[in-house]
Amino acid sequence: MAETTHTEASFSRDSVSNTLLVAIAVSLVCSILVASTSVLLKPRQEHNRNIYRQKIVLEVAGLYEPGKDILEAFETGIETRMVDLESGNYVGSPDPLSFDPLAASRDPELGVAVPADLDIAGVQRRALFSPVYVIRDGDRIEQVILPVRGSGLWSTMHGYLALAGDGETVRGLQFYEHAETPGLGDQVDRDEWKDQWPGKLLFDASGDIRLEVVRGKVQPGPNAIHQVDGLSGATLTGRGVSDLLRYWTGPHGFGPYLEKLRSEARSDD
Repeated sequence: MAETTHTEASFSRDSVSNTLLVAIAVSLVCSILVASTSVLLKPRQEHNRNIYRQKIVLEVAGLYEPGKDILEAFETGIETRMVDLESGNYVGSPDPLSFDPLAASRDPELGVAVPADLDIAGVQRRALFSPVYVIRDGDRIEQVILPVRGSGLWSTMHGYLALAGDGETVRGLQFYEHAETPGLGDQVDRDEWKDQWPGKLLFDASGDIRLEVVRGKVQPGPNAIHQVDGLSGATLTGRGVSDLLRYWTGPHGFGPYLEKLRSEARSDD
């Protein structure tokens, strides 16, 4: 009788229902551990992302020094301001250091839909405000760095455009996030392509935006000052770069802010 009871108990422990209960319990514990780890690591991950973006800002501005503390270099060399994109004026709030333009763009109170006829970059919505990064030489603005984003072939490309204090001479363009085709669209990360941007002009003599990535090689002539070589085998990525620059430096992007910079630079002359 005792043997029969032992056999029945063993059978009960090995039953399908008990196996499922154990599996569910293990899955639940693992889920809790993963979720807890994610919550605990989130502040560190966000800190690392901020440091990385600050590094890209320093690089595109020509201020990055390997081995030097990034946070210290950013805080001592760069002034972070908030701009009202409609007026082009600096504003005191929101806080530019904690502001997330992408998240704000989705907020009905902090974002606005981009009209279809203006949305050449495929951003759909933008925030009402944006941080800008200012480098000064005394009281004079020596350089500004603008956050830009737009659709490439496979992804949204996020980067920074650096302009001289005149609001039109390019100092650099660099992307910090994208998922373009390896070996093709990711040519935007190569030094030989990034090195073409400094010295290019955003506007022509009439004030129209002319900066673009061309197909093939830039040809000698009056338009060359506004052009950068195309990306071999990645025409759509190059077109995406041109479109996002045209949008963000245009009237629905940083255009009003850049016009103020250009006006101030002309008055200083």
